[in-house]
Parts: sequence; C-alpha cells; structure tokens
Amino acid sequence: MDETDRKILNLLKENARAPYSEIAQQVALSSPAVKERITKMEDLGIIEKYTININYQKIGKNITAFILFETINCKAFREFCSEQKMVLKYYRIAGHYSYLVKVVAENMALLEDFIDESMHFGTPSTHIVFSSAANDSL
Repeated sequence: MDETDRKILNLLKENARAPYSEIAQQVALSSPAVKERITKMEDLGIIEKYTININYQKIGKNITAFILFETINCKAFREFCSEQKMVLKYYRIAGHYSYLVKVVAENMALLEDFIDESMHFGTPSTHIVFSSAANDSL
C-alpha cells in the first residue's frame, strides 16, 4: 500500500459513492487505474464494506453514551447486547472492564432502563457524550 492508496482510502471515507473518475482526478490517475487499486484493496480485505454515517439526533436518538462493563458472563452479555436496538457497537477490551458499549437513546429514561437491565450482567460505568469529532485520516 502506497501514498496513492492512502489518498484513495481517505477519499472513499469521505464519500464511498464517489465515482472512479472523481477520485482519479484527485489522485492523478486514470479511472481504470483507480478501479484496479480499489478492487485490489477489496480483495486484500483492506476495504471490508461500504457504509453510511447516520445522524442519530435527526431520527430522535438524542443521547449517545459509552458504557464500560465489568462482567464475568461474557457470552450472555454479548447475546444481551446483540438483542438491544440501542446498542450500536460493543467491544471486548482488556483491563479492569470487560466491554465498551456504544449506545444511542431517545431520552434519559430509556438509557436508564437499558442500564438497569444490563446490571444483571455486571457493573456498568456510563459516560454521556456531549459532542464528537472524527479524525480518521490515514
């Protein structure tokens, strides 16, 4: 992977639907060369999928929180997280806590209900997000 591949990845992160011709102009390659590089990165597993970013506040999910869990029953906890619509993602982590869970909720009452339910699996430590920014450049 070279600097041109990194530029292509950064452009795709900004707009995964960008046409090859648009990317080609920005990296000084032909459209077929860009297509070939992208296909190669897909084949190597560097690009795993194309997705969208959702503005959860625009659909009524006004609260984002990260919750650290100390649990001993990891399998049951993973099953619980998989069944919860408000769980966006969960990570198995090293250290004092076992999991880091990202959730979105419509309101504090629903977040509180989720935390109360999750306490069957261990001790949570909840961290509410005030704002966020991304710096995903390669």
